[in-house]
Amino acid sequence: MKWFSPERANALIPRLAPLVDELLAQRRELAIKLLESDPALHGAPATSAHLARPRSPLVPPKFGDLKGEIVRLIHRIESFGCIVKDIDLGLLDFPSRREEAEVYLCWKAGEPEVAFWHARDEGFAQRRPIDFV
Repeated sequence: MKWFSPERANALIPRLAPLVDELLAQRRELAIKLLESDPALHGAPATSAHLARPRSPLVPPKFGDLKGEIVRLIHRIESFGCIVKDIDLGLLDFPSRREEAEVYLCWKAGEPEVAFWHARDEGFAQRRPIDFV
């Protein structure tokens, strides 16, 4: 596992930000296509038989290429040593150490730099400003 200092994580942001932006765009495109394919949006009658039918949690095969592109982007981003935490918000975590404890440096798409951290068992809501090097 790679360990990141705030400086090392920040040095990667110019390379990672465009990939995360592309990931967000692909995720948005998939969500739009899934909504557009929903029969309820096209005036299909909502019969009780239709509503009772179980929905598959899997993406329909016609969206396989788009799903594959999202997976490819996640793998490419994570090849730098960070972890994609949320593809809807563009959250990345960078493994780090603080006072001998393993923590994550936290970055969200649109932020100018990695400026927050949280414990490994915490998340975005518990992040705090970086006060260590």
